[in-house]
Amino acid sequence: MRFVTPRPIDVLGLLTTVTGPELGGTALFIGSVRRGDGDGPVEAIEYSAYEDMLEAEFSKIMAETAAQWPGSRVAGMHRVGRVPVGESSVAIAAAAPHRADAFAACRYAIEQAKKRLPVWKKEIFEDGSAAWREGDQPEAGIKPKIA
Repeated sequence: MRFVTPRPIDVLGLLTTVTGPELGGTALFIGSVRRGDGDGPVEAIEYSAYEDMLEAEFSKIMAETAAQWPGSRVAGMHRVGRVPVGESSVAIAAAAPHRADAFAACRYAIEQAKKRLPVWKKEIFEDGSAAWREGDQPEAGIKPKIA
């Protein structure tokens, strides 16, 4: 399974990947581009990533999550390219025999993804200007791919 896409995230596909008759609880996290009070007039966020590293690290996170919650299934997807306000940029689905484990696995996976994935965000404003989110500039020498 690929973990990065330039297209809208197929949330139903993620849910289908993790559900099963032996799994009684399913949790879904969707992170969307927002325009909050402190965000300014954001129109979109342009996500760029070191995709090979993102794929490898996301795979590790999924394996760690499944190992910590035996019997669970977890899937995730991160979007790259320009994502307008209101659309999903990241999604995690987790299913487990019981709801507490599904919630815990889902939370663990998204928290690890936020910490470890090589993804950078450039805010695009209504006036056409752009600014990297603080701490989200690509490191020197790393060439992120923008879809």
